[in-house]
Amino acid sequence: MTALAASPNAHAPNRPSVSDRALEPLIDKVVAGQRLSLEDGALLYATGDLWGVLAMADFLRRRIHSDAAYYNINRHMNYSNVCALSCKFCEFYRKKDEPGAYTRDMDYIRQQAIGAVESGATEMHIVGGLHPYLPWDYYPELVRTIKAVAPDLHIKAFTAVEIVHLAKIAKKYKRDDRQSGIRWVLSELKAAGLGSLPGGGAEVFDDRVHDEAYKGKIRSDEWLDVHLVAHELGLNTNATILYGHIDQRRERLVHMEILRRAQDQALERLGYTGEDGFVEPGLPATASVTAPVITLSRLGAPKPTPAMAQGKAGYFQTITPLPFFPDGSEMEHLYGPSGLENLRTIAIARLMLDNFPHVKAFWIMQTLSMAQLMLEAGADDIDGTVVWYDITKVGGSTTHQETTVADLHRAIREAGFTPVERDTLYRRVEREGKDWRVVG
Repeated sequence: MTALAASPNAHAPNRPSVSDRALEPLIDKVVAGQRLSLEDGALLYATGDLWGVLAMADFLRRRIHSDAAYYNINRHMNYSNVCALSCKFCEFYRKKDEPGAYTRDMDYIRQQAIGAVESGATEMHIVGGLHPYLPWDYYPELVRTIKAVAPDLHIKAFTAVEIVHLAKIAKKYKRDDRQSGIRWVLSELKAAGLGSLPGGGAEVFDDRVHDEAYKGKIRSDEWLDVHLVAHELGLNTNATILYGHIDQRRERLVHMEILRRAQDQALERLGYTGEDGFVEPGLPATASVTAPVITLSRLGAPKPTPAMAQGKAGYFQTITPLPFFPDGSEMEHLYGPSGLENLRTIAIARLMLDNFPHVKAFWIMQTLSMAQLMLEAGADDIDGTVVWYDITKVGGSTTHQETTVADLHRAIREAGFTPVERDTLYRRVEREGKDWRVVG
């Protein structure tokens, strides 16, 4: 592999200032591009100097991305809300005969793809429930149907939870060799036109939280297996964390540690070499990898790109912290996280996940106003135009949740950043109306 070139956006923002002197050693690590420990993360959560934490995250965000803030023109589609699971935090799922249950046919899917093309979208983001009755053939047909009418549209589809479900209904799942069934499913979907995987279904990697809030859903080791195999097949993926329900802050930090160690493994495969760094002992076995600590937070460190991977190796592109909304779920008695907790958590995600190129403030769940603030708290991406989102409805909103490119531009510029349209793989896009092209 050719030598890795330094990022053209690399520059040296001013060292962040803090009022809590206990944060000074952490600033030294951040400026040097060294990995923070779980104890460092605990201090970031515990300190009363929230603005110091945000300043540290903003420092790192500007070092990696300068003043660029990314968005895309995309469309979300849920093929079905029928689900075999009954996760306590979920308002989305329905059982087959319940009011509001739906499953989309291929005519509907085809029309959605045509509408996406007419709107100038570069991506369709597709997820759904674990439908217990749909056959395996439905899923590759869904992908081929979209590609038949929209060959240039990138299909980001199927969470890790769905992929394991598909391996089971295709009768390819083996408990003693589950990666082989996962590989078969992903290979078939990739051949049909699948471009990448979203990061949903991760929730919080903790057995206590899993058993209380979403028992029956795959655990962290299977979620990681799906993304590992996807990376081996050359598919890029994303990751999420759903926080602010019954989880504890320490559990969020362990979740981030597991993700960054998995990313160490992906980056090593791409040709990165790590320097000696801190690796927290005593992690769950699912997080155990042999790769060295590899960070992207040093001054001039190159960001991974599709050109570097050449379709032969994938990696995690972004982390999207998702706040829990209690309304309508079995856990509606909980308060959910506050706005300040949301700001703190996205900042900590930027600081802890030092080898993730991007941090997304998903405006649908954070609100566009909060996403603006998060651009100054570590985030560099606010997602896209969306149109239809049926997973979470903030503040009583409907499933029709759309914003315009003009609104996204305004929000980004008001926050003091430069809007940059990207495609799903974070390549820059130039366009004239609905016609677009990737420019690098």
